[in-house]
Amino acid sequence: MMRLHNLRPRPGARHRVKRLGCGESSGHGKTSGKGHKGQKARSGGSIRLGFEGGQMPLIRRLPKRGFNNSAFHSTYAIVNLNDLNEFKVGTTVNEQLLRESKLVRGDFAGIKILGDGELKHALTIEADKVSESAKAKIKKAGGTITMRDRSAERPDAAAEDVGQAAQEAKPKRKSTSVAKAKKKTSRK
Repeated sequence: MMRLHNLRPRPGARHRVKRLGCGESSGHGKTSGKGHKGQKARSGGSIRLGFEGGQMPLIRRLPKRGFNNSAFHSTYAIVNLNDLNEFKVGTTVNEQLLRESKLVRGDFAGIKILGDGELKHALTIEADKVSESAKAKIKKAGGTITMRDRSAERPDAAAEDVGQAAQEAKPKRKSTSVAKAKKKTSRK
């Protein structure tokens, strides 16, 4: 009969801790399982992932082709029209309201409204992108769409516009190398 005083863990569930450096007879003495010398035997010594001892690593040996857009890719939070039916008539649906209602979460470049489902009543929707089918269904329900201006939120976007305008305003100079080449030929 099982009682509190004779409770035991299952056989094999618990085992002794590997005690390192406790003499030769422990089985883990002397080098403590680290082998003889070398980088891996030193304290604080480690080798980064993918390091092949100075040999050209596999990731650099494999050919690479084409352009990968992942570094510049913008991720949008997707919201379908049938998700917006939980809001009352005439509500302004924006990012803050969508976050509070847990329809969108995390980091994203903007909000995109897709036309899956039917919108049952009129809403004012603020979004960065809206699909054509969603636009038609929102208009049919009597709602309005307001596109958000993201350039006002990004301070670097205004600086880019100013820099671009300054570039266009500068007068273009003729190449001096062409003029020098003409001078040299005239002396001969």
